[in-house]
Formats: sequence, C-alpha cells, structure tokens
Amino acid sequence: MVIGGIAVIARGVHRLTTDIDATVRGDDIDVGVLLQVLSRHGIEPRIKDAEAFARTNLVLILQHTNTGVSLDVSLAWTGFEHAALAARTDRRFGRISVPMPTVEALVIYKVIAARPKDLEDAETLLLLYPAIDVAEIRRWVTALAEGADLPELLDGLDRVVASVQRASEP
Repeated sequence: MVIGGIAVIARGVHRLTTDIDATVRGDDIDVGVLLQVLSRHGIEPRIKDAEAFARTNLVLILQHTNTGVSLDVSLAWTGFEHAALAARTDRRFGRISVPMPTVEALVIYKVIAARPKDLEDAETLLLLYPAIDVAEIRRWVTALAEGADLPELLDGLDRVVASVQRASEP
C-alpha cells in the first residue's frame, strides 16, 4: 500500500513528491524474497546490508535503478498498520490501480511521521475532508504515541486540529 506523498496527492492535496513510500505486512513477508522480487523489477537497496537494516529498523531503503526514484518500504507490525492495510482502497493512476490508505489512516501516518511537511499534509487532508473521524484518529495516535513513548505526537495532532478549526471559523 502506498502511504506517502503519492497517497496524499491521490486524496486531492496539491503538492510535489520525489519518492515513493509504501508499506507491507511485516509478519507476512520474507524480506530476502521481497528484495529478490524487487530486484527483478530494477529496484535495488540504497544501503549496504539492506535486509539486516530492515529487520532492525522495519524499513527497506530502495531505489529504482533506471529512474533514480527512491522507494522506502515500511514493514507493518502494529495493530494500526494492519488495520490500515485491511481497510485500504484502490486508486487509479492511468491504467494501473494502486492500494491506498483511507483518509483517516493517511492522517495518522502523517501525524506519526511528525515532520513539518507531514503535519502540513495532515492539516490539508483534514481541511479537504471535514467529515473525517478525528476521534478515531486521536484514538490511534494516542495508542501509537504511548507504545513508542512519544507523547509529543499527540501535541502534533492537537496543533493540526487547532489550525484546522481556526481556518474553518467564519
């Protein structure tokens, strides 16, 4: 499932991206086999010992050899990630169909990433989709923040929600 800037663009946010971020179930994949399959399609590791790095950091750092496009594939292990993968929907890009997270899940991914551009993406998604279930987003962000011992992730969500509320006031 595509989870980064491409997914944000597919949900209507006007922005640029130069890489592809995706996720696969970590408990359903053999990283060595995945690397072999990707290699047959011209996708190779950007770092040495990518398999060991992925086992430790839960992400494969890759690059398409012909185009130079970076591809990061996260290995999904959390309940949130598994739920997001199960709820995914397909979006069409020309002749291909690409699995994407729901808007709520995409906001959660962006809030958890917590970089300024990610929080901006989360804010724009909340503005574009005013009926989004913010309570569900808060529930997942709270659980993930507690699990990672990063309470500041909730602060990021609060700032995004407050900014959206201010922007929505008459």
